Amino acid sequence: MSTDSVKRAESTPDEPMPFAELGMKQDEYDRVKEILGRRPTGSELAIYSVMWSEHCSYKSSKVHLRQFATKAPKSEALLVGMGENAGVVDIGDGWAATFKIESHNHPSYVEPHQGAATGVGGIVRDIMSMGARPIAVMDSLRFGAADAVDTRRVLPGVVEGISHYGNCLGLPNIGGEVVFDPCYIGNPLVNALCVGLLRKDQIKLATAPGPGNKVVLFGASTGPDGIGGASVLASATFEDESHAKRPAVQVGDPFMEKLLIECCLELYAADVVVGIQDLGAAGVSCATTELAAKGTGGMSVDLNLVPLRDPSLRPEEILMSESQERMMAVVRPDDIPAFMAICQKWDVPATVIGEVTDTGRLVMTWDGEVIVDIPPGTAADDGPVYERPYHEPAGQAALNADTPDRLERPGDLGATLLRLLGSPNLASREWVTSQYDRYVRSNTVLAQPADAGMLRVSESMAGAEPTTRGIALATDGNGRYAKLDPYAGAQLALAEAYRNVAVTGARPLAVTNCLNFGSPEDPEVMWQFAEAVRGLADACRALGVPVTGGNVSFYNQTGSTAVNPTPVVGVLGVIDDVARRVGSGFTAEGLRVALLGETREEFGGSEWAHVVHGHLGGLPPVADLEAEQALAAVMVEAARRGLVEGSHDLSDGGLGVALAEACLARGVGATVTVTGDPFTALFSESAARALVAVRPEAFEEFAALCAEHDVPCYGLGTTGGASLVVEGVLEVPVAELRDKHAATLPALFG
Repeated sequence: MSTDSVKRAESTPDEPMPFAELGMKQDEYDRVKEILGRRPTGSELAIYSVMWSEHCSYKSSKVHLRQFATKAPKSEALLVGMGENAGVVDIGDGWAATFKIESHNHPSYVEPHQGAATGVGGIVRDIMSMGARPIAVMDSLRFGAADAVDTRRVLPGVVEGISHYGNCLGLPNIGGEVVFDPCYIGNPLVNALCVGLLRKDQIKLATAPGPGNKVVLFGASTGPDGIGGASVLASATFEDESHAKRPAVQVGDPFMEKLLIECCLELYAADVVVGIQDLGAAGVSCATTELAAKGTGGMSVDLNLVPLRDPSLRPEEILMSESQERMMAVVRPDDIPAFMAICQKWDVPATVIGEVTDTGRLVMTWDGEVIVDIPPGTAADDGPVYERPYHEPAGQAALNADTPDRLERPGDLGATLLRLLGSPNLASREWVTSQYDRYVRSNTVLAQPADAGMLRVSESMAGAEPTTRGIALATDGNGRYAKLDPYAGAQLALAEAYRNVAVTGARPLAVTNCLNFGSPEDPEVMWQFAEAVRGLADACRALGVPVTGGNVSFYNQTGSTAVNPTPVVGVLGVIDDVARRVGSGFTAEGLRVALLGETREEFGGSEWAHVVHGHLGGLPPVADLEAEQALAAVMVEAARRGLVEGSHDLSDGGLGVALAEACLARGVGATVTVTGDPFTALFSESAARALVAVRPEAFEEFAALCAEHDVPCYGLGTTGGASLVVEGVLEVPVAELRDKHAATLPALFG
């Protein structure tokens, strides 16, 4: 007989429970008792402790995240917004795209390979649960200083984990970021994005309607992995000391996930799924409470029916296990035989573990005893909401006053360019991206080092009507900018991702975000978070792109030292014809080179200040959202008309680095002239700018298009030759640029 039954809980109201060890505060525990009218059982306490955790409930961020809804621009393209497993947008021709980014930061520090691999697996299942076929992944990574001992431990394992899982699934990795900064020592950021495609009338939701419908758990069996990470078994009150130390990091099986993808798609096509939810954080606890809360309100589950990898698991462990490659479906009774047959075809284990009720209660049994009897919505939706105190950091004014103006300007700008080009944050990412399959499934038309990844839609799903349409994706973020001004830093992250999508010719459509910050209990960190969310919400409204969903990752810090506030923003765009896409380099000799946008003396948080002087201070570049919108309109229309042969956004390292990267794309040099102060012209990081290469006969039409949208267009020179020449300033052979650009990461990581 269970010693943690509801009956026993009713008769022993004063029995102490390990709520503090499970991360609950006294007032939270008191609220659980108030909800239940008694003390919770051990299993109920486990459910509430994880469902009310920061990760699952967003209890410290909800009050701020609401701005994404209240300030959201009206968008006819938005089919599913925040609150589901992933957002869905209409991309035309009957197609929809679903995409989301999430973090797996702490697990990736503890066990880099499995932490990163299961981060990919988890975000892929979020996309599957919307009814879509996952078609590509991206990753946004941040590590400590590139030459730090711990970075050499963490980075290769993270890259290997992402590569192994994604390659085994047959998903192209089409882009992302790798950033180094000492602030991430001991707390790397591993943010994974996945995008999927589906017909717009085939969206699935996480809901459990229809009393009598069956609850099916399918996929991998349930084991002990991940329980420690959920902090459920931190106390000996859960009786068996042999279970006290479980692996904190989940273990992934990409081959099972690949079977699960194909199985789910066939189940959807057979119309035998009423509701679907993936099992990620909090496992069975999360899936059952969320499905029940969004359905007819009730569910009964027999935990003895859950297939186990380890038969010694107790009910609390089963509930909290974060074993990977598992899904939960709601199925009509008459459809169970067909459901099971499809699962058997794909060698995917499936078990009916319960059914939907209309009682308004989630009831679970173990060995015939009721061990859980709760209103599911109180766990899934009604967790605590905190309005954490926040105030500007004590040193913020001094940080902003310490401008880069005092830093010595270089005399040799050619040497400065080479130094920046070979610095860890600006060097070639080929060492990383060569480990990823960027072109599997043959639908990738742009991938790193392009500004954005792009995929054709036409052959992504068998049996669909052909289309020339494509989607583009970019992720961006700059922790130094956000440290200097979190409001502007978040806007600049969105602006850069928006610009990266636009310069390929795709129209930016929607946003996802992963907000990485330190402890919300620190008022200075909470100020950074509040300002970043406010900035991002205001920018989305200004640019007309809604936030479809995302993730908040708090407690990213080592001891009392938080990482730089790092809002990472992903933007999805659509292009009507992928044949009109624009690559990011100089494709031929004799093209006219032009700079779009205004350059100001803006070096706060710049790569030059960071690399050459180790300096962080002043203010970041101005986020001119109106200028960003105008620039995007020019680039999208220019691509549609076929006016532009190559384009590259200007961001880290400014015009100098952009010119060098454009030359490296195809080995084509250029000769250009800059006006004003050459140092500012080449290395300022002013936003809302792009470098373009235009056919000579099309330049007049292109310049007229820029004038029509009030986008400054400055002719710089022409492509050609074997060197990058800035008249009167520098001349560097393309071969030397390549050698410097390519050598850094292999030298550091082998």
